[in-house]
Amino acid sequence: MEVTTKQLRIEPGRIISQAVDGQEITITYRGKPRAKIVPISGRKELLSEEPGSELFGIWKNRKETENVEQFVRNIRKGRNCDH
Repeated sequence: MEVTTKQLRIEPGRIISQAVDGQEITITYRGKPRAKIVPISGRKELLSEEPGSELFGIWKNRKETENVEQFVRNIRKGRNCDH
């Protein structure tokens, strides 16, 4: 399926839901393909059983993020606070 950048701006929900349903979408600008939206394969495998219980991406294997709640609490304290 092809959509223009204008269509993507006007109807993002519809376009993304089509990608979620398995359709690849090519985004065009002035008639030329510029980007592609593709469904994530194996999406259920990427989700943990307890959403929010673990971090992902570059944070996944860092020792300081083993306890996500404590890590976030420490970040929210700020650098110069004496809490």
